[in-house]
Amino acid sequence: MSARVALVSSERGLRVDPDLPLAAPALREAGLAVDLVRWDDPAVDWARFDLAVVRSCWDYAWRRAEFLAWAEAVPRLRNPAPVLRWNTDKAHLRDLERCGLPVVPTVWDPTTAGELPDAGEWVVKPSVSAGSRDTARWSDAGDALAHAGELTSAGRTAMVQPYLSRVDDAGETALLFIGGRFSHAVRKGPLLARGEGVRQDRDSRGDLRPAEATPEQREVAQAVCDAVPSLVPGAAPLLYARIDLVADTDGRPVLLELELTEPSLFLPQAPPEALTRLARAVGDAIAA
Repeated sequence: MSARVALVSSERGLRVDPDLPLAAPALREAGLAVDLVRWDDPAVDWARFDLAVVRSCWDYAWRRAEFLAWAEAVPRLRNPAPVLRWNTDKAHLRDLERCGLPVVPTVWDPTTAGELPDAGEWVVKPSVSAGSRDTARWSDAGDALAHAGELTSAGRTAMVQPYLSRVDDAGETALLFIGGRFSHAVRKGPLLARGEGVRQDRDSRGDLRPAEATPEQREVAQAVCDAVPSLVPGAAPLLYARIDLVADTDGRPVLLELELTEPSLFLPQAPPEALTRLARAVGDAIAA
C-alpha cells in the first residue's frame, strides 16, 4: 500500500495556491497517495496519513491559537508544531539577530520618533501577519507611529523597519530550501508603494521570476537555516524553508523574512528538479 500524504491548505489556498497543482502530481508520480485537505476540516482523520505537509494555510494569522492547537494534535506533521509556534510570530527575528545573523533593523512597539530606525521611510507591520496584511510603508514619522499605535492598542506587537530603497530596483530574493538543502531562488518584485497606506489586497505573487542567488545570499540563507535547530528544540529536520533577503544600504544581503510555516515555494518559477527534490524530501520524512 502506498504511503499517504496530506497537503494541508486552507479554504482559499485550495482554490488559488499555484504550488498545489504541481506538487500533488509530483508526489503521486513518486508513488505516494496524496490528499489535498483543509487544516480546519473537522472530518479529516489525521492519523491515517503517514505525513501531513503544511502548505497554504493562509488564514493562520488571524486564527493563530486555533491553528497551533491543531498543529500540536497532528501526528507526523512537517514542518513540526514547535517550528510553527516559533515561526508564526515574527518576534523570532530577535532570536536570529541575537545569533549574530544579519537581520533588517527592527524596533518593537515604538512610541516616540526617537525610537524609530534611522531612515527616510519606514515599514510598519504586526508581528503576526501573512500576505502583507496590516502592513504599510510610511515617509512621515507621525504616520508610522500612529500605525504602530493602532496595532499595539489592538493587543498586537508592532514592528518598525527602515524601508530599504534598493528593494525598488532589485526587489527581494527568496531562497528556497527543500529537505535541508538549497533548491532555487526567485526574485519578488517590490510590494509596498509609497503613499498607499495600509492595503489588504496586495498580490505577493504578481511579479515573480527565477533568480540566480549570489554566493553571499546563499551563505546568509544557509546560516539562517543552520541556526533554527539550536533555537527551536524539535525543529530538525526542516522539510522546507524560505529565506527572503533584501540588500541593505551597502548592498549586503540581510534577512527580511524567514518562512517555515506556509511559504509559497514558487514551484511555477522553479526548475523542474525542485519537484523531484520535494518528492524525495517528503519520502525521506516518511521513512525517518
